[in-house]
Amino acid sequence: MLTHADSSTLDCLRFDNRFVRELPGDTETDNFRRQVYGACYSLVQPTPVKSPRLVAYSPEVAAELGISDQDCLSHDFCQVFAGNRLAAGMLPFAMCYGGHQFGHWAGQLGDGRAINLGEVVCPDGLRRTLQLKGAGPTPYSRSADGLAVLRSSVREFLCSEAMHHLGVPTTRALSLVLTGETVVRDMFYDGNPQLEPGAIVCRVAPSFTRFGNFQIFTARDDLESLKKLADYTIRNDFPELGEPSPKVYLRWFEEVCRLTAEMVVHWQRVGFVHGVMNTDNMSILGLTIDYGPYGWLENYDPDWTPNTTDAQGRRYRFGNQPKIAYWNLVQLANAIYPLVMRAEALQQALSAFSETYEAKWRATMAAKLGFSRFDQDKDQALVGDLLQLLQSAETDMTLFYRQLADIDPYDLAGSGVGFLTMLERNSYASLTEGIRDRALDWFGHYSDRSRSDGSDGAARRQRMNAVNPKYVLRNYLAQLAIDQAEQGDFGLVTELLDTLRKPYSEQPGRERFAEKRPDWAKQRAGCSMLSCSS
Repeated sequence: MLTHADSSTLDCLRFDNRFVRELPGDTETDNFRRQVYGACYSLVQPTPVKSPRLVAYSPEVAAELGISDQDCLSHDFCQVFAGNRLAAGMLPFAMCYGGHQFGHWAGQLGDGRAINLGEVVCPDGLRRTLQLKGAGPTPYSRSADGLAVLRSSVREFLCSEAMHHLGVPTTRALSLVLTGETVVRDMFYDGNPQLEPGAIVCRVAPSFTRFGNFQIFTARDDLESLKKLADYTIRNDFPELGEPSPKVYLRWFEEVCRLTAEMVVHWQRVGFVHGVMNTDNMSILGLTIDYGPYGWLENYDPDWTPNTTDAQGRRYRFGNQPKIAYWNLVQLANAIYPLVMRAEALQQALSAFSETYEAKWRATMAAKLGFSRFDQDKDQALVGDLLQLLQSAETDMTLFYRQLADIDPYDLAGSGVGFLTMLERNSYASLTEGIRDRALDWFGHYSDRSRSDGSDGAARRQRMNAVNPKYVLRNYLAQLAIDQAEQGDFGLVTELLDTLRKPYSEQPGRERFAEKRPDWAKQRAGCSMLSCSS
């Protein structure tokens, strides 16, 4: 049973739970697995755990919410964000939604292991929803237990914060707590389940509404609930668009298309692969959401996916992410069609995705290469040739772009050899003579283009280092942190979190976090591909 403290700093947080207040809820109050109709959410309580222990917290997220470092280190903080106690004003609920999974309609999905604690009004007036992931079963858990394990929770906690500091639109993470209990998981789906330490992440976002929240109502022909949710979303998350109407629904959809395009451009910029771009994992706010079997490109390979479930079809591979985002937006368009009844207008609004993506991607590639602007006539081929070179040479994407800033492109004779040395140093394969010739040829064209751009060396380097990170959450680093955390040592989790707060800065003493993937990690579980098991 949930406890209530007589007084706590956390009880001073200001909750205003308008999602529950303004939208239709489930009339069934008992928590059992079922189909939920005519409701945006079900009220549900987190499951208390045995002996919660704080692993880590984000000082920036805590400060945004008005929670001090002292509060975060308190016993009560651990109790609240493990789900053992509700702070004053919390009103827990799980959301109802559906979705397309791997291209197929899956029907009702919902928050199967996520429980929203409520909506906080922050000291600056902004609103944030607090959500516990792994806090126990809900009506949407289907055959699952609603729990999460430490390995997936460490990955979600670290990556949420890493992405934010990289400048990628994302949900955030406040805390990571061990439950003191074990959870049975079959990590490889091979019939060998193991006991793993349980954990809970507190996720934070302005809203956790997904494409699938709208899809479920249209699929069930519940147009009344669809309209209520769309109107609520526009009034609360997109108020600048005006009062809901058919015209405003179109403007809203166009804005979602733009936000989604900007998010995916950032993924491609830093080499992030989501791994499970189902429509129920797509945020209506264009935020990266649901960090499951994600991964970071090490050797540049547009066909790589981190998800073992996707290993054969590679639907969610790195190079396919823009197309999948567009496909998902088409499904959202189909879901809100009853509000608009104008297919051609929705199709026109969809063009905002392609237009935004192309414009932002060109600007991004210009900055990654140090140019002041993208020259369509010159840069399209230059970028295409580079990406082919990086793939052929199995080049570490992060290291290549970061170290390219240190090569002087204005000195073709002196820097060509340096470029070749840098490429070889950052590749996972030996360079053939043909690749070396292609590399020198590309660098010659790059030097010509850099001189024609006219930027001085300092401006070029500053431009590149602002978009090409030195530190990303490499898969093997996350796994090392998990290995230590499972032994009760949280030091590497903390050090990685601190390093990833400044991904574009030189950090003396932490160079080991900006190195190529070691050979031992190439095929090791958790370092290359991951399953959806958590």
